[in-house]
Amino acid sequence: MSIKNNSRLRRAKKARANIRNQEVPRLSVYRSSKHFYAQILDSLGSKVIVSASTLEKDLKISSNNLDGASEVGKVVAERAMKNGIKKVVFDRSGYKYHGRIKALADSARKSGLEF
Repeated sequence: MSIKNNSRLRRAKKARANIRNQEVPRLSVYRSSKHFYAQILDSLGSKVIVSASTLEKDLKISSNNLDGASEVGKVVAERAMKNGIKKVVFDRSGYKYHGRIKALADSARKSGLEF
């Protein structure tokens, strides 16, 4: 693995240690060079409750840019509301809070999720 990815995983590990103490489902994100993924896990992190990504055929999201990230955020928030989840903790997975990560968080908030 690269040094950059190791640093990101180290930051994510430290943040997740604090998130586990809150006992609220967490909205975790992952971004690759081609796709963007978001999922809501239970408080223990062992079960995926809802998920969305740019890979899904029915969403018709064509690319991994700001528009795609905001669309994924909107979809994951709508699916969470259907499952009765209103409050989550945002796990940015060690990424900086700007660009696609911020777009996903803002669109999820607009769709009704509370961070």
